[in-house]
Amino acid sequence: MQISKVKAEARSAAFAARAQAHGAGLDAAANHNLIGQLALYPQAQIISAYMSMRTEVSPLATMTILHGQGKRICVPVINAAGTPLLFQEWHPECDMIDGPFGASVPAAGEFLLPDVLITPLLSFDRRGYRLGYGGGFYDRTFEMLNRVKPVKGVGFAYSVQKVDHVPTEPTDFQLDAIVTEVEVLRF
Repeated sequence: MQISKVKAEARSAAFAARAQAHGAGLDAAANHNLIGQLALYPQAQIISAYMSMRTEVSPLATMTILHGQGKRICVPVINAAGTPLLFQEWHPECDMIDGPFGASVPAAGEFLLPDVLITPLLSFDRRGYRLGYGGGFYDRTFEMLNRVKPVKGVGFAYSVQKVDHVPTEPTDFQLDAIVTEVEVLRF
């Protein structure tokens, strides 16, 4: 079976699993674990997170805490299909507008190069691989950023999103950690 078909089937199952966990009150525990993981990167001054959409676990609490600690926070902005993501500075009071694919983005703000990328995902495995939505944005972004400076990748998910094996290709980026409401996996 072609890898694209395998990934498409895996995405369908992952959406269903994530939907079961969303809204079950798990985000606070997941954010607590995320803050703990990010404390392992004290040199990181620019952190990219994301504005959750659909049934994604929300990192908003972590973003707000980190901003209060003086970290610069940014969120991904899609520039064009087939290109790496851009990262626009965010703060709790900034005006947000609808971006491509339904994610909110800041109406204005400086573009930054993050030290850590907190990434949403559909599923993950114990090897540190994530299954995303299929656009390849994060994989291209990790490749581009790591040519400029070392960047840490942290997946953020509900524990029910864990699978035995994420189908991968050579272009798929292995994360440094995956954080859920019940555990932190480090690679």
